[in-house]
Amino acid sequence: MTSGAAIEIRDLVKIYRGNDEPALNSISLTVPHGEIFGLLGPNGAGKTTTINILCGILGATSGSVKIEGMDSRQHRDRIKQVIGVVPQDIALYPTLSARENLHYIGSMYGLGGKELRERVGECLEFFGLEKYARRQIRTYSGGMKRRVNLIAGILHRPRILFLDEPTVGIDVQSRNVIIDYLKQLNTKDTTIIYTSHYMEEAELLCSSIAIIDHGRIITEGRPAEMIGSQPGYTNLESIFLKLTGRKLRDH
Repeated sequence: MTSGAAIEIRDLVKIYRGNDEPALNSISLTVPHGEIFGLLGPNGAGKTTTINILCGILGATSGSVKIEGMDSRQHRDRIKQVIGVVPQDIALYPTLSARENLHYIGSMYGLGGKELRERVGECLEFFGLEKYARRQIRTYSGGMKRRVNLIAGILHRPRILFLDEPTVGIDVQSRNVIIDYLKQLNTKDTTIIYTSHYMEEAELLCSSIAIIDHGRIITEGRPAEMIGSQPGYTNLESIFLKLTGRKLRDH
């Protein structure tokens, strides 16, 4: 395997109990350090399954995963110290305030005292949430919840950040704040693995992408190079539709 990679996946297979078809069908990927890597695909293509295996939430049926050279099966605890996860669903306690949620989550990462207070305050201020910090999460708008959800994943300054649909269903202002922050975070040598259905956003944000469909990687590379290699196609969305088709995916 290539040395120095942030993530190395080899021949990864996932078959869910009761299913005949694999959710992941022998996929292999290498993500170098410092990338914003987009994993794109239709509904049910295997994006979330891949992210969940990389984060240690799911076990693979077969194949191997290495995070910063550490085997995911042998070094789960060490890997958890270097990664951050922002799930598609809001992973916050609705009856706690934003500050209470973040202090609790920060303590789970081993942060505490002045360090944790300052880190929570710094993040709330950056994302425009300081004045709402004492309000219960259930009173927040969708965009505000997404911003707190992101903060929860980056409090401990992870070296690798996994983002599963981080801007789904939110207002333009919240999306811009999140995207700007991710770009800034990446300049500080944080590798970002990102899934999204927003092709324009992925084209602007990602340095490299892979498109997955039916549990297989069907193409990967730099967005501009992908577009330039296909005469008559002018953006990532047109390439995506060419490769995955226009049939609706409702699962």
